[in-house]
Amino acid sequence: MSRKNASARAGQDRTSLFDEITGKIIAELEAGRVPWVQSWGTAAAKASLALPRNAATGRHYSGINILILWGAMIEHGFSGQSWLTFRQALALGGNVRTGERGTTVVYADRFVPEDEKRRASEAGDEAQAIPFLKRFTVFNVAQCENLPESVAMNAPPPPPALIEPKVEALIRATAIDFRIGGNRAFYVPALDYVQIPPPQTYFEPINWHRTALHELGHATGHPSRLGRDMTGSFGTKNYAFEELVAEMAAAFCCASLGVVPTVRHADYIGAWLEVLREDNRAIVRAASYASKAACWLLGFVPAGDADEAQASTGQTVA
Repeated sequence: MSRKNASARAGQDRTSLFDEITGKIIAELEAGRVPWVQSWGTAAAKASLALPRNAATGRHYSGINILILWGAMIEHGFSGQSWLTFRQALALGGNVRTGERGTTVVYADRFVPEDEKRRASEAGDEAQAIPFLKRFTVFNVAQCENLPESVAMNAPPPPPALIEPKVEALIRATAIDFRIGGNRAFYVPALDYVQIPPPQTYFEPINWHRTALHELGHATGHPSRLGRDMTGSFGTKNYAFEELVAEMAAAFCCASLGVVPTVRHADYIGAWLEVLREDNRAIVRAASYASKAACWLLGFVPAGDADEAQASTGQTVA
């Protein structure tokens, strides 16, 4: 197969996968369910509140894979967030039970072909990297048998008493200008500050922390931090996209810290649908930005309090 045909086939495969992932997310939103929140509606889900991780390596999945695996956990009623490839289960002395169907996760990266390196070297240009996307099939440990007890056992949920102090400590440690007052929660990119109403104004105090993580998610996009496009005005697609990033970043942080996530701006669902229907890569891109935002924020979790949180955003798929 020529390089041109191989590249075209790879492009078709990427488009098909983006369509598949986007279609699932759109279906959930159209049904009034938010994939990064709906997962925690049951007692079993709350008991396993965490980011999905690879049981063999201990590393956590990131980006769109978090949404894919959260969805699979709820759809199939799995009681934990640990996953393995078929070969990893065998390497650990166990096996995937006969008849079990796996869940497809993805790995996206870029590489520079050797002929492109040579062309760039001869022309004095910068070599152009080609994006690629790989699919992997993973199985929840609940679909496996004969695994070591340390792998098969689900980690207990974090003690509730640790939740609020960790979030408050994270807020202080970021050094972001964080103001408490008024009756609205917002982030001002031009002045780089977050403002949140006082905790006592919230019907459920924990919602203050969820809201804070959402607005801090926006703040990670400042040029001095992760440098996302923050120029969209209210009602534009860029604005809706940034809200999508902050929503998922907050959910990823909540899951890492043991806080049940909630929807900060449910009224944006229509705008999110418009963005996703127009661009089949938008949800993958937004989830990637959200993972990076969550990683930046969770880097400020007090040492010793959140080993789970610290490891939460690698590009690991297997």
